[in-house]
Amino acid sequence: MTRAFLRLLWPVCPVLRVLPVLPVLIVALIAAACQKSGTPAKPADAAAPAGQTAGAQPGAQAPASGLPGAAIPPGLPGAPGSPGTSPTGQPAEAPVKPVPALLPAVVAKVNGEDIQKWEVDTALKQAEGNAGGPVPAEKRDAVLRSILDELVTYHLLAQEAHNRKMDVSDTDVDAEMLRIRQGFPTEDAYKQALLLQGVTVDQLRDITRRALQARKLVDAEVTTKIAVQDADVDAFYKQNIDRFKQGDTVHVSHIYLAVPPDAPPAEKNQKRAAASEILKQLRGGADFAKIARENSSDATAANGGDLGFFGKGDMPPDFEKVAFALKPGTMSGVVELQTGLHIIKVHERRGPRTAPLAEVRDNVKEFLVNGQRQTKLDALLGQIKAKSKIQILV
Repeated sequence: MTRAFLRLLWPVCPVLRVLPVLPVLIVALIAAACQKSGTPAKPADAAAPAGQTAGAQPGAQAPASGLPGAAIPPGLPGAPGSPGTSPTGQPAEAPVKPVPALLPAVVAKVNGEDIQKWEVDTALKQAEGNAGGPVPAEKRDAVLRSILDELVTYHLLAQEAHNRKMDVSDTDVDAEMLRIRQGFPTEDAYKQALLLQGVTVDQLRDITRRALQARKLVDAEVTTKIAVQDADVDAFYKQNIDRFKQGDTVHVSHIYLAVPPDAPPAEKNQKRAAASEILKQLRGGADFAKIARENSSDATAANGGDLGFFGKGDMPPDFEKVAFALKPGTMSGVVELQTGLHIIKVHERRGPRTAPLAEVRDNVKEFLVNGQRQTKLDALLGQIKAKSKIQILV
């Protein structure tokens, strides 16, 4: 539950698995890392292996590139039925050490370097903002432990890059800071985002420098050493053909307005009014994708709200119920679901079938690339941790 919970809440570039806890302000930085590393982008309408969704969960943050993430075929690591996972496909739970209600100023040390409370607070704040509400009390310890584990890894990578003289210049940092700033329409919007995230400009600069250092190391030791050939994709597809069998699927786009469950009535009414106005525009002939890009609250906005094809059981039940009830070419009204307000449009429906290789080739290749990446990254981290001193102080 915990790892999946974190992956749902934080945008993650597959190259930099260890950087999901960075504040939303540096999503642009992580996206740049993805682009520079050559991370393949999967078309929104590509069918995912094994009937899994080809798009992002509605209301969830997609990867930083704004494109849907690759689905994992069942029977493979991280998928239902895999070793180390529960029957629902989530990593098997292990007892979690409680985290103090009040964290100290320094929560851990990595080779003598402090991991500070503000780093954890910032990550947690982003998670709760993306989720539309606070982390459930019963999951707090597990989520904070996972955040801390990721921060330790993040610091280790940056330190290793420094030790290998892979430092970045002030000019490089300045360029990335400017890129982040340009992601906001005004200086006031930038400062407000900093304030909401509880991070100062100096802290953001510190994060940015470490991210650039970590990226240099990962590019050199992981990304450049990944090799997946067409023959590998063909072989995987043939050997796992049963995993590409799909039941009924539906191709959906949506417009999503986040509404925190604990939002005051006035805020909820304001969002409902905004959603009603959007629906009025759509019924008047406005382009759905354009309106989604301009108004949707989640990262699917970059794709015009396109969630791709998904099957029954792939999406939250309340969302899925509405989607499968609609006819192709039709659109719902404003639907108030657990995650917020949705307007759902169905493009196409498909009956049971085996997804052809041509349709899933990009997905399979991305899956194999990510598998190699994870294996190589884990090996690199193992080597670094073996010579490091890590002190967890909470």
